[in-house]
Amino acid sequence: LYQRLSEVREENLRHSQLATARENLKHIFTVPETVERTKILIQEGKLLQAHQSLVDLENSRDDLLYELHRLGHSNTDDKDLLKEYFEAVDDLSALLQKHLGVIMLRAFATVRKNPHELVTALRIIEREERMDEDCLYRQRQTGFIPPGRPKHLKIKCLERLHDSISQKIEANQLETRDENKMWLVRHLEVIRIIMLEDLRLAKHHFVPCFPPKYNIFQYCVSLYHTVVADRIQTIIDEGLEGQEYVSLLQWVEQTYPGPDLMGSTSLNIDKHLIPPLLNPELVETLMNSYLQNMRENYSSWMQNAINLEKDDWESEKNPEVDMDGFISTSSPVTVYQMVDENLQVSATISQELVYKVLLLGIEQVSDFGRLYKTAIIEFKTEYFADRKRFGQYTRYMIAIINNCDRFEELSQDMKERWWKAGHHESQSGGTVKLEHEQLLKTYQDIRELSVDYLLDEAFLDIESYFGDLFTARWQGSTQAIETICCTLRDYFQDYQFLKPKNLHLVILNAQNRVARKYITTMLQPNLLKRKISPVSEQDRKNVSSQVKQESMRCKSFFKEVKEMAAGGMEDYDSPFDTIALLAEVLAADLEMMSLDLGTLCQRYPDITHDQIFCLLLLRGDLGSRQEAQKMAEDYVKEGGESKPLHARSIFSQVNVSASLNPFAN
Repeated sequence: LYQRLSEVREENLRHSQLATARENLKHIFTVPETVERTKILIQEGKLLQAHQSLVDLENSRDDLLYELHRLGHSNTDDKDLLKEYFEAVDDLSALLQKHLGVIMLRAFATVRKNPHELVTALRIIEREERMDEDCLYRQRQTGFIPPGRPKHLKIKCLERLHDSISQKIEANQLETRDENKMWLVRHLEVIRIIMLEDLRLAKHHFVPCFPPKYNIFQYCVSLYHTVVADRIQTIIDEGLEGQEYVSLLQWVEQTYPGPDLMGSTSLNIDKHLIPPLLNPELVETLMNSYLQNMRENYSSWMQNAINLEKDDWESEKNPEVDMDGFISTSSPVTVYQMVDENLQVSATISQELVYKVLLLGIEQVSDFGRLYKTAIIEFKTEYFADRKRFGQYTRYMIAIINNCDRFEELSQDMKERWWKAGHHESQSGGTVKLEHEQLLKTYQDIRELSVDYLLDEAFLDIESYFGDLFTARWQGSTQAIETICCTLRDYFQDYQFLKPKNLHLVILNAQNRVARKYITTMLQPNLLKRKISPVSEQDRKNVSSQVKQESMRCKSFFKEVKEMAAGGMEDYDSPFDTIALLAEVLAADLEMMSLDLGTLCQRYPDITHDQIFCLLLLRGDLGSRQEAQKMAEDYVKEGGESKPLHARSIFSQVNVSASLNPFAN
């Protein structure tokens, strides 16, 4: 039956082809005229009419090609001839696509001035999308697909929207780094303005124009996010300098998600739906680069601050006096201003960066302390090599001591302002605490060292008078101790410029140093120093009486000094009471001496065997050194102390030896 009907089928096919040819005859003969008319419609902006004309031409071509496809002949000459005849239709389709692309390229401007034009373009795109679907369905059924299908006009036009955004972002860099150091700030601000305005347009003007399935507002948000992220990446790849790290991080971390852009109330985007502009790894890399740049700047700044400080020390001008009448220099404020400025900047970026900058700042202030200490040691060494070189040594050493106190105060203030307990304890918090404690210790050590250097100057002037103690010249004369007290009184006139806390420290150190040197001179035997040697009980009483008087004189002097100190000072556990007790042992007869020695050891458990031994030798009434040594061992074993310690006395600072070595002291 199939073979019998073959002629019928062929006749039916010819009839179908003739019907198709007849139906499209008018289009076939008028293709050139229709193409020209359609071009004019496109140029006049009558895109819907132009599109309808194009559709008619494409349908005529596609129907004829389909009939040829049905014939199933392998000879393609007829198809090629037909395609060549309709070649202008392809050009016409490309021209219309170009115009639609231009409209999408200018969509943000068009939607404000002529939204009808944008809607027209979208209607054409939607029609073409439906025709693409129909053609693909027909291909699945018959295997035939018209030339140029699918056109994917929606994808192409949305790509033009992407191109539009890319061109806006890339083309708004107004100047280069060489032309303006603020180029990046200006560039990012223009990006913000353009992006915010376009997203407002997308939300309020695009949405009514675009079909709902486009989800056009979210699509524009995604487009801008991608394009801006790419632009930021390009800027990073080209290299950043100095404050550009700050500008970029501020914009990425604060401006972009903040109320001035994505968080704007005019956009009404859920903040939880705003993705980060850069991935966390890249942000971390930027922060580390910023911190490294900051570290390099600190090194330069800190060295400059040290150099300025040293210039002041070498000058003849007096250091600054603050409102409270205390001497200081500008170094602490200068250093902490650097740190605080960086902390303020980091606070505009993220809290995480604040902790990193705080930690770096603490480290750098500690490093400054080490530089400061080295400079102070050089200052002291050069001064004592030539005391005429620095005319203001005393006052600048006072300023240094006060500076240490100021460093500690500013450090504590910085920690309280910027370090929040409980935040990041497992990360930087614990480290910040440890580093801060180390910083405080650094400046406490510098202060103690500087106090010693300050007193070294005064004690250098009175050193020879300590050498006169317990010599023949000393007996019966108060000149040595009076000179020591008068000289120290003169120096304490300058020391009044110390802050109370520091003045108290200087007074205690000076008091202990006087007592230490007195006790050392009293106990230490030395062949180079012709010390007195009491030979009778009366001699011992005379020496003891003078020692008591001098201990009282020193105690009285330091009591006056303490009363002069701002706020006053408690006068307890004076080391000069220790000297008076030594004098009691010196004057006691042999029967009472054991009781006095027992009292001495009980009151001062840190007294050593050698100290007792030297005291017994000074008495000069024991039969031999061996006897004195044995008696000393009855109270304290050689090389030890009398009993376990709870608090150390002046004896812990006194080093004496029973040796006659002149360098024992």
